[in-house]
Parts: sequence; structure tokens; C-alpha cells
Amino acid sequence: MHWLADLLAAIGVVLNGIPQGIMAMSLGFAVFPTTFSFVFASGVNGLFGSVAPISFQAESLALTGNLGKNIRERTSIIFGGSLIMIVIGVTGSLTRIVSFLGNHIMAAMMAGVGIMLAKIAIQMTKTEKRTGWISIAVATLIYLITKDLVWTIVLSVILSSCYATLVEHYRAALPDYVTARKFHFLKPTFSWRVLRGALSLACLNIGANISYGLITGQMTGLKPNPVNLNLLTSTQALADMGTSLLGGAPVETIISATASAPEPVIAGVLMMLIMAVILFAGWLPKIGKYVPSASIAGFLFILGAVITFPENATSALSGTNNLIPAVTLVVTAVFDPFAGLLTGGVLKFVLPLIGLGV
Repeated sequence: MHWLADLLAAIGVVLNGIPQGIMAMSLGFAVFPTTFSFVFASGVNGLFGSVAPISFQAESLALTGNLGKNIRERTSIIFGGSLIMIVIGVTGSLTRIVSFLGNHIMAAMMAGVGIMLAKIAIQMTKTEKRTGWISIAVATLIYLITKDLVWTIVLSVILSSCYATLVEHYRAALPDYVTARKFHFLKPTFSWRVLRGALSLACLNIGANISYGLITGQMTGLKPNPVNLNLLTSTQALADMGTSLLGGAPVETIISATASAPEPVIAGVLMMLIMAVILFAGWLPKIGKYVPSASIAGFLFILGAVITFPENATSALSGTNNLIPAVTLVVTAVFDPFAGLLTGGVLKFVLPLIGLGV
């Protein structure tokens, strides 16, 4: 009966990914080209036996949507970020970057991202007030009862969307390029905003690949941790690079319940193939017409304020000297992950030079 357990784990992760795929559409990303990312990653994972799949990730979507003002800027941010990450993955620099910065600075950056997510969730309630607050209220209640993110995202999205559809008669008019089942090349553009966004996305992915990737590996119960971080980083970067040129959404490392299945590799591959079929068949846009973007606000709030921030803030501020992690956390929350990591790295290097070693 291993196959049934693998299938159920895969379906559970797909259910978690669908609302975030709808969030991607609300930001203007085309879903059909994103099929490429899931098929490519499933092939890599099957070939190399990797237990860490990739999927839609709320953090990267929220960050990209916040820093990019239109779809061309957002896909350019993803393309630029993927170029940085492929260099890091191929050269095996991921662990060296973390070793230089230290776990406290990396955790501080992730804690700052948690605050950013909660802030974005609150901002969503300004455009779709009742739907957004219903989503936050339901998500908070469900998480307090279940402590389960899958139930949290599914029920908060469904119930808030039902309110918007049945009470406010919500119907989204998605742009043709979002729903079109064809490839449309988007030439990357360059600006300071795009550069800042690409560096920020890369910084977020550095932290996410290590934390989410290793957590997924731990869920297998295998020792040593079976996740190859360089392979994971390269796979995610190549998937994003291809789909971004066609207007597709970013897919990143996630904490995946498929790792706890009897056959974690098969379950992860199955999850990505199911998601690819949903995107290829055009089913996601049909659902997305009835799901407002603010329906994801509750999940973003819980993910940021309850999941990401407390654990990482505790880890970041657990040392004897909290100055650098605290500044990194605040700068990340106020500006972006790149500014946070850059500030933390500069302080770690400069302060000892002027006799203020920490």
C-alpha cells in the first residue's frame, strides 16, 4: 500500500500549492509556461533521487510582487535571481556564503521576511477589505485548532472566496496572457528596481533552500540528511530561468510532506507531475476566476507572523551579542532581504576592524 501513501502525500502538497498558484495568477504570471518548471524538476529529482521537490512558494511570490511593479519587471527579477542562484549552485557556494555570514544573520534575514509577509497580508485587506479580514480570521482560527498549514491555507482560501463569490459576486477578469495555453516570450528588462529585486530574491532563496531543503530532508528520517543543496539550488534556478522568459511564475524550495511518505522521491515526483497536469490542462485559471487575491492573506499572515518570524527570530537573537542579527532583521523587514544580508555582512566585517568586534 506504499503507492497509496505516496499518492496521498502528493495530493496534500498539491492542495497546498493550488492557492499559491492562484496567487501567482493574481500577480500576472502565466500558468501554462510554469508547466515546464514542474516537468523539468520532476525529471531531475527522479534521475538523481532527490527528495526535495519545488512548487509555488508564497514568500517568493509575495516578494516578487511587492518589488516588481508590472509583469515584465517581475519576470525580470525572477530571471536575474535565477542567474545568481545558478552560479551559486554550480560552484557549490551556498554553504560557503552561509558559513561566512553565520547562522544568526541568516536566521535574522528569514525573521525579517516573516514580518514582510505579515505586512503584505495586512496590505491586501486594504483593496479587498472584507475578504482579506475573513481570510485572516479563518486562517488564525484554523491554525490555532489544527496547527496544520495545509488545512489553514485550504479552508481560509475556500471560505473567504465563497464569501467574495456568493456575497460580493466576485469574478476576476484574468488577462489573456495569464490564461493562454501558449508560450509568449518576455524580454527581460534592467533597472535598479529589477536589480534590487533579483538580489533580494536570491537572498531569500539562499535562506529558503537551506532551511526548507534541510527540513524536508529531515522528514525522511534518513541520516545523514539526503538533500543535496547544490543540486536543489541548480534545479530551482534552471526551472525559474526557463519559465521566467515565457512569463511564468517562480517555483522554489518548499517544506514538502512528500518527504515523509514511504517512497519520498516517488511521492515528490508524483506531486510535481500532478501540478504540471493541472497547469497544462488549464484547470487553475478556471478556479482562479472565483478566488480573489486577498483570499491568500490569512495564509501569508500565519506563515509570516506565526511560522517564519518566531522560530527564526529566536534563533537569530539567541547569541551573546544581538546587535548584528537585530539590525539585519529590522533592515530586512523595512527594505528587503538583500539589504538585510548586505547590512549584516558589512557590520560583521567592519566592526572588528574598528575595534568593535562582536
